[in-house]
Amino acid sequence: MQSQKVKLTQEKETLLIPLYSKAIQADQSRPIIDDPKAKEILQSMDYDFSQLKIPRQSLLTLAMRAKRLDYYVRTYIERSKNPIVLHLGCGLDSRVLRVAHTKGSWYDLDYPEVIELRSKFYEESEHYHMISSSVTDFNWIDQIIENGSACIIAEGLLMYLKEDDVKQLVASLQARFPESEMAFDAYSRITARSAGRHPSIRRTGAVINWGIDDARQIESWGKGTHVVEEWFFTDSEDIMDMGLGLRMLFGIVKLFSVAKRAHRIIRIQL
Repeated sequence: MQSQKVKLTQEKETLLIPLYSKAIQADQSRPIIDDPKAKEILQSMDYDFSQLKIPRQSLLTLAMRAKRLDYYVRTYIERSKNPIVLHLGCGLDSRVLRVAHTKGSWYDLDYPEVIELRSKFYEESEHYHMISSSVTDFNWIDQIIENGSACIIAEGLLMYLKEDDVKQLVASLQARFPESEMAFDAYSRITARSAGRHPSIRRTGAVINWGIDDARQIESWGKGTHVVEEWFFTDSEDIMDMGLGLRMLFGIVKLFSVAKRAHRIIRIQL
């Protein structure tokens, strides 16, 4: 494959961070996630990933995050006759391949310049579609012709939006796809305020806008919205396969609610 020049700005450049975290798993003896497509894309890109300065713990938690969100999508597809999957802020992620999606409809959405880059590595099909749009330009919803409940994934996305935009997004999805499930990762408020000091965020110049401490507050945003689960990285089964230092680190984090809730996955019913 011809080497692809990469030029993205601010929060768009952050899509390279989870791509790198999943790609390097292929070289691990006990990988958290199996993603050969991520490695293929990484090897074809003309980009110096070392400049992102991604801490080792971040590489691990991003792989854990992807694995957990894959689990939600996979179980939804298995129990659905005609599944609708919406992957918001998809970046270059290969979730559609990892969960072996072969029925229903799958929509990957991201900024036009991201989808332009993504189109060099993925092809649309009868079941798979890409939408070029900002997630907050809600006209993109009209491009989805299917009706019914859906599985909606927003990975590494909502923290870059303002709270009013997050609320409007949830309300718009609930109105268009009632009785759907939505899973996303979220920061606590203190993490959102301090995230700018993270070396990768600082390098890209992206701005973190939203954090939430009590996930139950989401239930006040609209009638019928219900929090199904909060999943913490300290609950990951993959911790037991890590070295002693990392196992101790995650064990310490688990003891302190503030640390444990700094970054977690929230699953809601719309």
